[in-house]
Amino acid sequence: MATHVDPITLAVVRGALETTQREMTLTLEKTGRSSVFNLAHDYSNALFDHFPEMILQGQDIPIHLGSLIPAMKAVAEFFDGDIQEGDVIYHNDPAYMGSHILDCCMYKPVFYQGELVFWTVCKGHLTDIGGPVPAGYNPDAKEIYAEGLRIPPVKLWEQGKPRNDVINLLLTNMRARRDQEGDINAQYGACRVGERNLIALLDKYGVDTVKACIAELKDMADRQMRSLIRDVPDGVYHGSAMLEDAGHGFGEMEITSTITVTGDQLHIAVQSPPQIPYFINSYEGNSLSGVYLGLMMFAQLPPPYNEGLYRCVTVDLGEKGTLCNAVEPAPHVNCTTTPMETLTDAVRQALEQAAPERVTASWGHASGINIAGMDPRSGEQYVTMVLASIISGAGATQVMDGWHAVGPLCCFGALSSGDVELLEYSYPIIIHRYGLLQDSGGAGKYRGGSGTAWEVEPRDHEMQVIAFGEGRQIATLGAAGAENRLPEPKLGKLVVDRADGQQVHKHNTMLTIKPGERVTNINPGGGGYGPAFERDPKAVQEDVRNGLVSLEAAELEYGVALNPDCLSVNWAETERLRG
Repeated sequence: MATHVDPITLAVVRGALETTQREMTLTLEKTGRSSVFNLAHDYSNALFDHFPEMILQGQDIPIHLGSLIPAMKAVAEFFDGDIQEGDVIYHNDPAYMGSHILDCCMYKPVFYQGELVFWTVCKGHLTDIGGPVPAGYNPDAKEIYAEGLRIPPVKLWEQGKPRNDVINLLLTNMRARRDQEGDINAQYGACRVGERNLIALLDKYGVDTVKACIAELKDMADRQMRSLIRDVPDGVYHGSAMLEDAGHGFGEMEITSTITVTGDQLHIAVQSPPQIPYFINSYEGNSLSGVYLGLMMFAQLPPPYNEGLYRCVTVDLGEKGTLCNAVEPAPHVNCTTTPMETLTDAVRQALEQAAPERVTASWGHASGINIAGMDPRSGEQYVTMVLASIISGAGATQVMDGWHAVGPLCCFGALSSGDVELLEYSYPIIIHRYGLLQDSGGAGKYRGGSGTAWEVEPRDHEMQVIAFGEGRQIATLGAAGAENRLPEPKLGKLVVDRADGQQVHKHNTMLTIKPGERVTNINPGGGGYGPAFERDPKAVQEDVRNGLVSLEAAELEYGVALNPDCLSVNWAETERLRG
């Protein structure tokens, strides 16, 4: 017989679960060793029940969270019949539904009076995973074996005892071992904190009551999603987005989605080209994250956010061996940004055909760098993914401009760039510039958020730079008639200033720079919403005064003329331009 749950108990249990997840996140921030953890917050936490189904996801990295649902099931199935109290399982392999091998995930079963009740789960981006290229992004990889260490489900702790031989095996294959060891220990601490809080919750309310509350929270999410889908007219809708030529001879590629709405059921079918010998193939778990992000950008539902959201949603990623449903030995490390963000755009566009009133513009796609070298201060090797270098602009909506410097799309505002001073303290570098870029936000009635420039120089050593990403040939997608008449400033790029004065533009490449040389990574802004000539001229004037829009763009993209002092609008000339 089902246990009845009163609304007050439900609210308290829900609050305890949410607090548990937030405390896990805080544990990672305060105990993580690398800047990717303690500054950029490139990690995600979730709670699962015994089925295992996700009962709570944090406000973390979208590219992590969607893949956790199938990954948790794959890990539990692998160890089915051999899951003991005190076990801790580790995993990163996309063949077992992981996202990419740099995103390493820890799973801790939570037992109560001998019964498996929960799992605490923590996924984090390690700064290195071995392989031929520091930080894992190898644009020359032709297969997954050339990218780094694959970790199928393996126990790092067994019945409460650490398996030091296995832990040492993993760490021995990673650069900057101290950082990786510190981050793995931080993940363990986060899972233990989650376990402690969940056991306290069970002590207070009992297993039956807590399980009943969780069942109701999943049903609540299910009802909200079904209610939304019922409001969408039945039919078949199509969306597509182009994946730009990465400069390695594969050309542009199109990803399409077909959405079928029937009553309160939604089916999402994805079509993509055959997989290629280049690091942008996406395995199933990662692609599910891209699909779910496109769906949630459209749905914009209130919490709770759990697996109940997807009961009425089915997904077909297309044939095996394709770009969005890759199989071994396809290289893949860049997949969490490319093609995931393009897949998200394709899904979102199809959904917005079904309900144009919910349309929003896309966020900037990720375009960043990793750095590595020998720190002359300590004589130790360092390596890190510079998350500050991928911060782009948010897309505009029907009611407001996009936010500046909060992207990219794959992270959806969950990343932090960290303090410049702390990055310079952690690594032997000088950051000469970190700021917003003029004219980078997509033009529209509501302007897209501005992208950023991040400029770095090594101190007293040669530094390796690995560049990856897209948004360097195709500007961020706008919505509802938005159009860019000045597209060049809205593209990302990598600019290398050599000591001899030569300036080189590159992308998806590896290079070495010396003291006195600089690399600037430029990120795209977000897409605009609506026709730009409908933007309030006074809003354009304010953007010009704030340095977000140039005088040229004010006239060309917005049809707004300003008087020489830029303190007032030339209304007669503006009327002529807009006419």
